[in-house]
Amino acid sequence: MRTLAVLMAALTLTACSTVEKLNPFSSSAPKIKAAELTPIQSSAELRPLWQAGIGAAGEFTFTPAVVDKSVYAAARDGSVARFDNGSQVWRVTAGQPISGGAGSDGKLVAVGTSKGEVIVFDAATGRELWRARVSSEVLAAPAIGDGLVIVRSGDSRIFGFDANDGKRRWVYQRSTPTLSLRSNVGVLLAGRLTLAGFPGGKLVAIANNNGAALWEVTVALPKGATELERVADITSQPAVSGSTICSVAFQGRVSCFDGNNGNTLWSREMSSSAGLDMDNRHVYVADEKGAVHALDRSSGASVWKQDKLFMRGLSRPLALGSHVAVADNQGVVHLLTRDSGAFAARATTDGSAVRAEPQAFGGGFLIQTTNGGLYAYDPR
Repeated sequence: MRTLAVLMAALTLTACSTVEKLNPFSSSAPKIKAAELTPIQSSAELRPLWQAGIGAAGEFTFTPAVVDKSVYAAARDGSVARFDNGSQVWRVTAGQPISGGAGSDGKLVAVGTSKGEVIVFDAATGRELWRARVSSEVLAAPAIGDGLVIVRSGDSRIFGFDANDGKRRWVYQRSTPTLSLRSNVGVLLAGRLTLAGFPGGKLVAIANNNGAALWEVTVALPKGATELERVADITSQPAVSGSTICSVAFQGRVSCFDGNNGNTLWSREMSSSAGLDMDNRHVYVADEKGAVHALDRSSGASVWKQDKLFMRGLSRPLALGSHVAVADNQGVVHLLTRDSGAFAARATTDGSAVRAEPQAFGGGFLIQTTNGGLYAYDPR
């Protein structure tokens, strides 16, 4: 319980309608000494492909969008830009501060603001196409696909807008606990479905054609004697591979399901707000203490644990063939071997935190730092 108390002391309460939000990025949070990095015996190389800049994120989290060789990124000051192989193609301004990352399908680019405005641009030229409104601040990158721009607002409502003209086609909402984490989690488009995790540990599949819930599964059940202890929110996107869907909750569990019927394949106790990824062998989870776990995909059994990154504020892991990439709150990128979790390579960026999820880019990956650095790497 001491770990829980320390962690929860690092979160500050802010009001949001009738729901109280715990803000994990408060500058008043007490500092816990993070593990010092020690030299590693490199077995691979993180080869830099290119580097660019977009603008600082401030207290927010900005995740870039990758479509083929194009990268779409946004910054707190309202900047939105496209980079092709690291070269800037265009840069525009939204005319107001942005509060979440960029979403794109290669034809459209969408961002959201603190005032609940959704702004959509043409991906080829950067020309603004339309604007729409949601019920509260937009903290996550919108998702675009299946003829929709899907936006999650800070009050956990999910809006489906027509991609052509911005007309609202549906909105999905559900009741939420009185206390939850202030999170930048968005939604994941999976064919004709939109997958969304919610406070209270629920994962829901929403039909894109009408916004109705098709099924709902329980990733984690809130438990504990106090409201703080009962916070069990899903604050990261699920991972999907074939018919398997896996998700993890803060102060809860990591669980995998059969996407065909929602049946639980396995679950085990683990807390993560950063999230998980998986490949054909393992599920990779970055937990709250800074450990990276590899779990057997079919059973959930532990395969390995890398615990040398204690309290370094890890990002969501990204599976990359024979390696797993993860970044930390000091802007260091770590490459781990898939089979053992040993450090294979390491790279430094601009020294600012990496809160955004690393994005697959070609055979490598892309990260965006809170200072606005964009770094593309090719692991060899």
